[in-house]
Amino acid sequence: MNNFEFKNPTKIIFGKDNYARLSTEIPKGSKILLLFGGGSIKKNGIYEKVMKNLSGYEVEEFGGIPPNPEYSVLIQALKVIKEKNITYLLAVGGGSVIDGTKFLSSAALYEGNNPWEILTNKRPTLKGMPFGTVLTLPATGSEMNSGAVITRAEYKEKFPMGGAGLFPQFSILDPEVVYSIPERQLANGLADSFTHVLEQYMTYPVDAILQDRFAESIMLSIIEIAPRLMKNSKDYKTAANFMWNCTMALNGLIQKGVPNDWAIHVMGHELTALYGIDHARTLAILTESHYCYNIESKKEKLVQYAERIWGIKNGDDNSKAKTAIQKTTEFFHSIGIKTKLSEYIENYEGTGEEIEKRFEERGLSGIGEHGKLTPKDAKKIVTMAY
Repeated sequence: MNNFEFKNPTKIIFGKDNYARLSTEIPKGSKILLLFGGGSIKKNGIYEKVMKNLSGYEVEEFGGIPPNPEYSVLIQALKVIKEKNITYLLAVGGGSVIDGTKFLSSAALYEGNNPWEILTNKRPTLKGMPFGTVLTLPATGSEMNSGAVITRAEYKEKFPMGGAGLFPQFSILDPEVVYSIPERQLANGLADSFTHVLEQYMTYPVDAILQDRFAESIMLSIIEIAPRLMKNSKDYKTAANFMWNCTMALNGLIQKGVPNDWAIHVMGHELTALYGIDHARTLAILTESHYCYNIESKKEKLVQYAERIWGIKNGDDNSKAKTAIQKTTEFFHSIGIKTKLSEYIENYEGTGEEIEKRFEERGLSGIGEHGKLTPKDAKKIVTMAY
């Protein structure tokens, strides 16, 4: 097992009817900016519950943060923070709203003139404006980690950011919010969380026995609840398990002491930036081709995955690895997610070359757990996913 440090300061408040905790978790006298997305919280009752428990605070609102939080929109929110002397941020939404709030947390205290540098300089944010979250859409795990990904449409770019100063102070997780989530977003949440685990697991063995078992338990749980969730999202037990699996998939625990990959995400971000494809679906598009292309370097873990997750006992290691990859694709199909780029866009030819070019221009010379995948390798992997 590799050396590691682990600290996660986010307080999780899990279960139904915990909105009253807002008034005990947010410091008295705070001037709050309430951030949300397209307005669904005003239709499903969450907005009313939140505002009821913020009655003792001065609250400004900023809505309209889109999926794949857009830089230009966030800059408008940053102006509100400055003009209204905001001291506390509250994200009420899914991963996009929370990611956008993390950017604002960093930008609010940024001393430079151009907040875009937070993304391009790749320097961790060690101190941000304090914020909490009310999760409305399980998927990304952003409610219990310090990472975010921000899109800038004018450049067709999507970059990650993070740092120890960007953990939420608290996150309220009420599984009942799952009841009103559309089927497409439920499927996205399942695919996103499952791939998050794969990115931290499907590398090479370092004798991290407990870490492997943690990761495998999350994947097995997602596979078990997926058909139940897609059939009936209004079952509280299923909703609760779905929500907690999404959080545990990317709160930092299972990545400690083991090598991490994240190449699927790096390439997937480009598909979203170029074509606007849902983040989770870009991951599903690239998973099979990525593992097939890297089958030799990942074979030991692929075989372990085949045996422990999919119960594949027969055949040689090569056969087990290939079957496990196919089983993963079948899982995505079982929740209604297509896995070929050509099933999402018509003009897909040349996408691999475009991503190769973008990586070369940024000097992105090596991705994956070994740091050996080149822009040319990325082109081949993306092309295999057509």
